[in-house]
Amino acid sequence: MSPSIFSFPNKIIFGVGTINTLAEQLSAYSAYKVLLVTDKGIREVGLADEVTQRLEAARIDYAIYDGVHGNPVEADVFDGVEVFQKEGCEFVIGMGGGSPLDVAKLICLKATHPLSLAEYEVLNGGLDKISSDLPSMLAIPTAAGTGSEVGRGAVVTIKSLGRKALVFSPYLLPKVAIVDPELTVGLSKTLTAATGMDALTHNLESYLSTAYHPICDGIALAGVKLVAQNLRRAVENGSDLEARGAMMMAAMMGAIAFQKELGVNHSLAHPLSTVADLHHGLANAILLPYTMAFNKEAATDQLKDIAAAFGVNIHALSPEEAAQAAIDQVTQLCKDIGIPSHLREVNVKAEMIPRLAEQAMADQCHLTNPRPCTEQDMIDLYQQAL
Repeated sequence: MSPSIFSFPNKIIFGVGTINTLAEQLSAYSAYKVLLVTDKGIREVGLADEVTQRLEAARIDYAIYDGVHGNPVEADVFDGVEVFQKEGCEFVIGMGGGSPLDVAKLICLKATHPLSLAEYEVLNGGLDKISSDLPSMLAIPTAAGTGSEVGRGAVVTIKSLGRKALVFSPYLLPKVAIVDPELTVGLSKTLTAATGMDALTHNLESYLSTAYHPICDGIALAGVKLVAQNLRRAVENGSDLEARGAMMMAAMMGAIAFQKELGVNHSLAHPLSTVADLHHGLANAILLPYTMAFNKEAATDQLKDIAAAFGVNIHALSPEEAAQAAIDQVTQLCKDIGIPSHLREVNVKAEMIPRLAEQAMADQCHLTNPRPCTEQDMIDLYQQAL
């Protein structure tokens, strides 16, 4: 796999060994002191050293903030801003999965924007309140899931709202993403599976979304195909760099595609992080067969295309049979990579459902779901998945 450089939607340095271009990329931004935003797990396994050693070799001063939680909360952002300002940093590097990358974006935002995070939420008109006056950021993903390295949004749990909230602006897009498959080789089978299913869900839900965006539709279908062909391989053999690279590409494609918005699966998954502290990718994975079945009649043609992307010969099938084949393919993929079939297997309790359903209805993702959703639908889907 030879390194490649893309400029859509931002500058992407993709390929094995591309972490070695870090100093070169930073040189374009006169970054005299940078803040590395990551989590303790990334530091413990030595991945943060891949950045700090290169910064030291290039004589670039740095500080580290590693207080990001698996399901980030706004305190993570405030603590990171404090380090950014106290250390006199000018530039931000986000390294890790979606959580550190999202927190890095919001540190950039809050370093220059005085309103509360809740006021920057999309549902509160936050898009119009965010200016271009932000520190520049470079993203280095270490998992193939959210695709946050090419995304314009960040998700965080906001205390005053009591739920996850989306902050979105073109100005949150990292200037550069260094996407090196070698950085994902040490990821466990469990996390490889969960993050990979997150990438699949982004692509699949974007394709089913009612919003009109044919460009994103093409990207989403190609992303589904990459996951179908490579996720099992990446889980079975973490050193398979071809599969790892394909999954990182699929993750970016999913994040690009969901400019077209998402659907009910994400509205159901977001509260599971807030209420049950469930990994977002795992929540998406468990729910996906159930929400596909929920949407089957309203999105038969789209699901037929999903089946084809999975390699199903749909020509001998009716549209309804092809749609069911898509659901069967996703269900089998989940089984093959060790995803639990039910929420109760990951300690979600029945008594959580009323609160989960209320938060799911408050989440904007379901507004572009192919089948309109009521709160009773949310309750029913949680109960089916339980």
